[in-house]
Amino acid sequence: MRIDGRFRCGFIPYEAAIDSETVMLCHCTACQTLTGSAFRTFVLSREDGFALLSGQLKTYAKTGDSGVRRLQTFCPECGSPIYSASEGKGPRIYSIRVGTSRQRNDLVPRGQIWCRTAQPWIAGIGSLPGTDTQVGSCL
Repeated sequence: MRIDGRFRCGFIPYEAAIDSETVMLCHCTACQTLTGSAFRTFVLSREDGFALLSGQLKTYAKTGDSGVRRLQTFCPECGSPIYSASEGKGPRIYSIRVGTSRQRNDLVPRGQIWCRTAQPWIAGIGSLPGTDTQVGSCL
């Protein structure tokens, strides 16, 4: 499947070839901290399947619990994350942030990783009351 997207601010568009079966949720504490949320939703793309159409990303190298460094990329204008990838040589796999894709409604998670550090309240989200739009000035 082909996807395309850009940041919230509209800067740095991209295109990618992905396998929709690789959409996942990550509950690791690093993803919780980097997103400011309970998990990160991502989809994988091979190096030859991902292309920035313009612009230059900012990069931060994060060392994971395994000791492996991962490059975290984000928009220099608005700070939105776009992907992470391994550092160094070898075939690079891009972990694209699903929320940046125009096709995000079609990218349904197929699994979860780092469940041992998942927030315990995740299971009850479906039973919480909700509204179709924002209420008041909570956001």
